[in-house]
Amino acid sequence: MSLMGLIKFTEEQPKVFDTKIAIVLLSSLKTWQKLNVTSFLTSGIIGQTSSLIGEKYIDKSNYEYLALNIQPVVVLEADLSVLKKIHNRILGRTLICSIYIEDMFSTGHDEANRGTVKNYSSEDLPLVGLALREEKKIVDKVTKGAKLHS
Repeated sequence: MSLMGLIKFTEEQPKVFDTKIAIVLLSSLKTWQKLNVTSFLTSGIIGQTSSLIGEKYIDKSNYEYLALNIQPVVVLEADLSVLKKIHNRILGRTLICSIYIEDMFSTGHDEANRGTVKNYSSEDLPLVGLALREEKKIVDKVTKGAKLHS
């Protein structure tokens, strides 16, 4: 049997999105930090746009699972200078993004996280990650210099 015979095709075509979700992480972070930051940044995007949440998943046994984000997310990485350039582009275009700063690794809750951010001006934030959802062309321009996370 050929490989094509093993693949099940559906008549429904994948949805094409006009927007793109990109997460940019500081490349020097430890693996656990990158995973943690990605989770937090994604929640910011989803919190801003609740229509990104799909339907519940149900398996063959009728067990229900939580709904997931319906749109793909690209995860990029950059050194600190590129991350700051990306942040400055976001600020210059007055785009909405979620951020994660270094101080947030040592706090234990959301209120404390917001308090640490409040301690810095926009250009002085000790960024370790950010995420945005905008038109594809805008995201590509803003994140120029970041590389696909490997």
